[in-house]
Amino acid sequence: MTAIVNVTANVSSRINLMRIVLISGIVFVHIPFDTDSSPFNGAYGLFDWLRVFLRDSLFRVGVPCLSAISGYLLFRHGAASLDYGKTVRRKTRTVLLPFLLWNSAFFLFVLILQASGIGDGYLPDLTNASPRTLATLLFATEGAPIDLPLYFLRDLFVCILLSPLLAILIRRYPLPTLVFLLMLAALPVPLGIVLRNSILFSFSFGIYLSLYRIDLTIIDRYAAPIGAAFLALAILWATVAYLTAPEPPVWLEFSRDMMVLAGIPGFWALSAILIKSKVGQQLAETGGLSFWIFCAHHPLLLSLWILWNRTGVDLYPVFYLLAAAITLTVLPLTNGMARNALPSFYNLLTGSRMRPRVEALADGRRATSE
Repeated sequence: MTAIVNVTANVSSRINLMRIVLISGIVFVHIPFDTDSSPFNGAYGLFDWLRVFLRDSLFRVGVPCLSAISGYLLFRHGAASLDYGKTVRRKTRTVLLPFLLWNSAFFLFVLILQASGIGDGYLPDLTNASPRTLATLLFATEGAPIDLPLYFLRDLFVCILLSPLLAILIRRYPLPTLVFLLMLAALPVPLGIVLRNSILFSFSFGIYLSLYRIDLTIIDRYAAPIGAAFLALAILWATVAYLTAPEPPVWLEFSRDMMVLAGIPGFWALSAILIKSKVGQQLAETGGLSFWIFCAHHPLLLSLWILWNRTGVDLYPVFYLLAAAITLTVLPLTNGMARNALPSFYNLLTGSRMRPRVEALADGRRATSE
């Protein structure tokens, strides 16, 4: 087995495209609502169905896809060439440090808000929380951090720490390992080491693709039917979930876990179509913007929700559309401002994802020639 995966320019561009599209979609997953404005109430008809489709179905595939990409890229030069110590040091800078910076900043922000009597009831009461709860909210030791979406970075770093063991198991027992991890992803069995079992499976699946040199373009000729089948599956799941609310059948949650994992090849097939467009090519060149949106969107959305509730306006669709529009406009603007005004600090916040243009072009040439 040859040790190096051929990461072509096309594959590299599609990975970048998937990152920005999926992370922008994750914004819709985290737009806040309360009991009265739940999409499962059906108060706004088709609009509520669309919320279920975007939030609970289509973009739930974001985290599994992103973790599969991470596993694939980690072993793109083969398991033998992986310098574990160097990798852990690098990932501490690119994954763990941004997690700690963003989550700690949001923790302090919430603490200031609650000390001023603002935001009570939106997040755990930090002033009266136990040390154990505070440790979890700060470091995600036993549960989700206070900046909820950052659980992904926490679990991703754990997967990186486990990567040599996962690579050995996948190289020696690929099918049993992946089937076992798939069962863990589908069943509500807490492991303790990761918060979401699906991340462990999808990260390992990415390792499998690298170690066995699977040609990622092999499904491109069937991109249209595969992409259409995934979209149809997502639409079907959202429709059943919407119609059976507020007490959906138990099997529906299990089926969603399977559906979001099917989103890995589904979204990859869609990327083969989108990358051919001018818009797709432009999105693939957005660089560290996707990471900035991922880390910053939840604090911004929650702040908008607190402000909205203080207005007394009771038309939720207006908030939903405004929150999505403001978030996907403000964050690209602040990303550019921070990158240009404070490049060193920006590099810390984004895990050194801002590289000199010459280096980026050189990497692109190397990827094409490998």
